[in-house]
Amino acid sequence: MTQTTDQRSALVVDDEPGHRMLVRAVLEDAGWRVTDAPTGEAALALLDRAQPHVALVDMKMPGMDGLTLMRELHARIPVLPVVLLTAFGSVGTAVEAMKQGAFDYLTKPADNDELAAVLEKSYEYRRLIDENARLRSELQGGATEALVGASPGILRVRELIEQAGPSEATVLILGESGTGKELVADGLHRASPRARKPLIKVNCAALPADLLESELFGYVKGAFTGAVKDKPGRFQLASGGTLFLDEIGDMPATLQAKLLRALQEKIVEPLGSVKAVETDVRILAATNRDLRADVASGRFREDLFYRLAVLEIQIPPLRDRTGDLPLLAGHLLRKLGVKNHKEIRSIAPAFVEALSRHSWPGNVRELENVLERALILARSDTLGPELLPPQIAGLVAGLAPGSTTDAFAPGELPHGVDLTSGLPGAMEDAEREALRQALDASGGHREKTADALGISRRTLQYKLKKYGLTRR
Repeated sequence: MTQTTDQRSALVVDDEPGHRMLVRAVLEDAGWRVTDAPTGEAALALLDRAQPHVALVDMKMPGMDGLTLMRELHARIPVLPVVLLTAFGSVGTAVEAMKQGAFDYLTKPADNDELAAVLEKSYEYRRLIDENARLRSELQGGATEALVGASPGILRVRELIEQAGPSEATVLILGESGTGKELVADGLHRASPRARKPLIKVNCAALPADLLESELFGYVKGAFTGAVKDKPGRFQLASGGTLFLDEIGDMPATLQAKLLRALQEKIVEPLGSVKAVETDVRILAATNRDLRADVASGRFREDLFYRLAVLEIQIPPLRDRTGDLPLLAGHLLRKLGVKNHKEIRSIAPAFVEALSRHSWPGNVRELENVLERALILARSDTLGPELLPPQIAGLVAGLAPGSTTDAFAPGELPHGVDLTSGLPGAMEDAEREALRQALDASGGHREKTADALGISRRTLQYKLKKYGLTRR
């Protein structure tokens, strides 16, 4: 969770109303935006709205105590500095809490100047972490760069990756074949604290049950004929990093129970071994199946489903985001040009219009196939509709006079799509235009615009500021 607001924000959690009001007054006088809560449970319920840079938490509260709340906060926002408030005489407990991840502690009642100084220090620490994360993301090309497009569906997917990436949550990625589920997994891994560790991928539909079990959990020498030495499984190879289980819906029922145990207990048992091996991996899973229907029919374990679907990311099919086709085509053609040692500089309007009228049952994977065919057959640096497969080219040739398309009207791209400009600039132009159109459609109403785009108000505000649209 990366902060984008300019004002410092603090979450204050204390069951004593008087002390809570005093702290709020001190911090607001110092320019902070303050959200306060009387209990840990209430604080967690306010977390998404509060978007705190730092948290000030009382150690002793009814219900959830300060240490438990700190662990819950760090599970959701790993980089959040937590300053603990402790009664006089409990300093030893506070020091122990710092070993568990607290940023600092203060003794109640805290001196106003000391309170302001400690929170200022914790804010600066958080600001440096966020800045380092931003710079690292830029150096790595960004966690979501490969997800090309500016449609509301893709904007929402990118936002979810940025929100979920830094967490340890298990994520279930849903979408039709060819929509880019593996790209989402790549983005989640790059956005996580595990980015420097391995991302190991397993296609659960590609192997029979016995081989899949040994691939996942490994085996020891003598476990079966041919097992001449120990072999670590993918869980062990991904230690400290991420394990991506693609096509999880096709996992045999016999393995689902073993996977559930690995998730619950964080241990695996290699084939032929009587000794469990501890694991430290984050699990990402993907499927093109309707897992809820499979749960209802008994084909997929309900308890495993809920372990996997802590967060779900649904990737829209290409037919629902045809407005992204020019950007996608440009991105793919640059990549395919490198692969095939051939440069395409522009796409004719009729070519783009034909693409926009096709239903794309194979999604982005099918689009890439169509574009590679056209690139190979092209005799110039411009792609025209004659290079498309007949079933797609005919969608333009057979148009009735006066007919239109929702995605691209004939006059919208009079010069075709220019591929000489870089993808980042084109992406920004498309995103800026999508935001402008959404704002116009909602009459400038920010909340309606965010809802229409399927993104949070925080993300909308950040993007409006980024593109100079805040005065609209």
